[in-house]
Amino acid sequence: MIDSRLILAALLAAASPVAAQDMLIIAHRGASAERPEHTLAAYELAIDQGADYIEPDLVATKDLVLVSRHENELSGTTDVASREEFEDRRRDKTIDGQKVAGWFAEDFTLAELRTLRAKERIPSVRPANARFDGLYQVPTLAEIVKLVRAKEAATGRRIGLYPELKRPEFLLQNDGIDMVDLLLREFRTLGITPADPVFIQSFEIAPLQRLKQRGGGFKLVQLVAPIGGPADEPAMRYAEMVTPTGLAEVAKYADAVGAHIALVLTPEGAPTALVADAKAAGLVVHAWTVRPENDFLPPMLRTGDEPRGRGCGDVKLAAMLKAAGVAGVFSDGALKGRVCS
Repeated sequence: MIDSRLILAALLAAASPVAAQDMLIIAHRGASAERPEHTLAAYELAIDQGADYIEPDLVATKDLVLVSRHENELSGTTDVASREEFEDRRRDKTIDGQKVAGWFAEDFTLAELRTLRAKERIPSVRPANARFDGLYQVPTLAEIVKLVRAKEAATGRRIGLYPELKRPEFLLQNDGIDMVDLLLREFRTLGITPADPVFIQSFEIAPLQRLKQRGGGFKLVQLVAPIGGPADEPAMRYAEMVTPTGLAEVAKYADAVGAHIALVLTPEGAPTALVADAKAAGLVVHAWTVRPENDFLPPMLRTGDEPRGRGCGDVKLAAMLKAAGVAGVFSDGALKGRVCS
């Protein structure tokens, strides 16, 4: 029987000292372990903590402005459900085969959306973040870029953008909103070029292929999960896409694979074949998502018994991923500068 403790010790030794250095740190929705996700405050804190990239999930408003939310459904991350003036906007929609009830960004103009306030998405896990509920607006992509440039000027270092297109096929088919067109148009307006530190990611295939054809060289990332498949290719499974044959196909339009940690490490903590197979296809691997709370960590990396407890498990997990060969990790918490024994 495999002893996970021995594997853990070996991997940590390979990454000694236990720190997340020399690997891209992608701030997952900003410093989302410390501030409500996808707010300017979360992005700024992540930059201050040393993140190399910040990751805004992008959705579109009714008047075709790109804003940052985890999903196009708004009630999980804003106070829209408590706003009587928007009660009549509540809808039932079928998104990627699932029925979803709520309020959706594409049914609001930017001006209407700006009256809402962000809230913590998982207050039971991150109650300290809930103290910031009601303070922050939903940011536009333009505002996020303005923040990044201000922080670059203040710090003298480059800070990358790692946007994800959320539900692009659904928006194209149901609302006629082409997220690829919107993103490329906004990038042109903002003066963002492929020479800038930018990765564009999606769980779907067609938007990345269109970006490959029309995007002029932006680095593209195919997201993959342990189960399911791309919404725009119902017959395709992510499990097929991470085989050597599947990765060779992905490499025709993407530069990297954004893979769930379970596809990179076994339950015992040993590396899978994914990184080596991806490298053979000409792809790098970025792993998602490293989170600091015990609830999100494998048992061997937890500190104490409190589900919300935090220790050094996230740093150790990042080090294991580094030892497994990933080029970057998505992280909810600070990793740069933290060293654990």
